[in-house]
Amino acid sequence: MAKRDIEFLYEIGSLRNIPRAWVQHLAADCASTLEHTLRVVFLALLIARKEGVKDEEKLIKMALIHDLAETRTADLAYVHKVYTKTDDARAARDQFTGTSFGDLEDILKEYEARKTLTAKVVKDADNLDVDLELRELMELGNKVAAKKQPLRRLVRNKKLYTKTARTIWDEIQKSDPSSWHLAANKWLKVPEAGK
Repeated sequence: MAKRDIEFLYEIGSLRNIPRAWVQHLAADCASTLEHTLRVVFLALLIARKEGVKDEEKLIKMALIHDLAETRTADLAYVHKVYTKTDDARAARDQFTGTSFGDLEDILKEYEARKTLTAKVVKDADNLDVDLELRELMELGNKVAAKKQPLRRLVRNKKLYTKTARTIWDEIQKSDPSSWHLAANKWLKVPEAGK
């Protein structure tokens, strides 16, 4: 085991304590960076399978570390990024130094360069998670989330890299965030329930 492996694991755990910065603008509870990362992994897998990406191991690693530097740089919202720049490359280098995960630095560099299909798929997943969360907030009546829709359409049309991501974006806009649990209700799934 490398010298800093245990420290690295504690650092990953601290992602649960990093709120997404756009909570400032939405005035609502949002997923932590750690929660966001988990859904990005599955979104990236979904897009990758539709786009024909073969190296799912690399894709998963990339999705897992795409926001890892935020343990040191924090999450910046879209307004913050107009005025502030973080040194994510240095943060990642410092994170991986002395750990068994040094190989992940190259994967992170590939993600940041956005030249490979894998990197583009992970970035699309990163963006689509925002749309899923906004949809969930709109379901709860958040009016600011609804007001962001024109900006999110701009992201759909100009920032998403893959056709699959644009199709998923369109589906998210028509989706019901509650449908999965309403359809799985015990009264529908277990006819003898309550007897």
